Amino acid sequence: GPSPLPFMISNHKRYQVLGHLITRYVYELLERVCKLQKVHIPTDATEDEPRSLFFISEKALTNSSSLIVLLQDRGVFRAGQWGLKTIIHEGLDPGTQIPFIKTALQCYGGVIVLNPNDNFIDLKMEDEWLSLSTKEESSTVNSSCWIPKRCSSSPEEHTIYIWDHFISKSAAKNVAFIAHGYGGLVFINLLMQRTWEVMNKVYSVALIDSMHHTLHQVKNNPQVQEWIQKHCREWITNSKPLDRPTGSLVKVDCPTVSAGTEKYSLAPSSTLQAIFKYLKSTLKAKNTVALSRSPIVTRSSKNKKRGNTC
Repeated sequence: GPSPLPFMISNHKRYQVLGHLITRYVYELLERVCKLQKVHIPTDATEDEPRSLFFISEKALTNSSSLIVLLQDRGVFRAGQWGLKTIIHEGLDPGTQIPFIKTALQCYGGVIVLNPNDNFIDLKMEDEWLSLSTKEESSTVNSSCWIPKRCSSSPEEHTIYIWDHFISKSAAKNVAFIAHGYGGLVFINLLMQRTWEVMNKVYSVALIDSMHHTLHQVKNNPQVQEWIQKHCREWITNSKPLDRPTGSLVKVDCPTVSAGTEKYSLAPSSTLQAIFKYLKSTLKAKNTVALSRSPIVTRSSKNKKRGNTC
């Protein structure tokens, strides 16, 4: 059908402003609807220094059970969004991470929403973003002043900073990542930079149309390759039904299954149920192994485990 906001898209400046408005609106939803807390980084920033931010659920760092980390694709969008165009054309449910956040909070307890694309501050844009007059359009392009945000100047740096200062220090025994597009490459980069920490703390990784490249990124590290095969699964846009194996030819990579849609923009929303089902089964498998290794398991603690609705 026709796009809901064609007049907005035709004008680059208006599209930028629309992006800003949606960013602010989604941030507000993360705080008000999902009850997440906004955390500014770096934590030691001075008052006048450009800062980045991410979102975290209450008690996420002190809760010893599970923590789910959302890592979005690369683009002009910010935390809480799978894609700006998806929000504009398809709506908030497929375009934002809110359905994932709600499910994660309901079934796992803790959530961290990364903000990997919030890398620079544009001083020109900060001053003028509400002004829509076309006269400024040509000058704005030339006189932008981009200042990188310390510890967050790239998606990779942002993710490593939050791993080092928050995720690795959290009490959560079970950490899972859900990574979309370029976010998959960013996760594998984290795995290579913090190999033992990540392999010890992360029990499962759900990748959606990931841009990671195992051969280039992992080189010849058999332990990491084995870990990826065992702990990662990728959903890719495909004509096959959801969760059907796609028969990937790459042997060193993780198993790949269909996302149940051929539209890249709809892959995250299409895979939500399948991803949480996968995370549940991998967590159960991990806990079963842990239980079989523990010396004494009483019947009551076993029943408690089973009684979890999620």
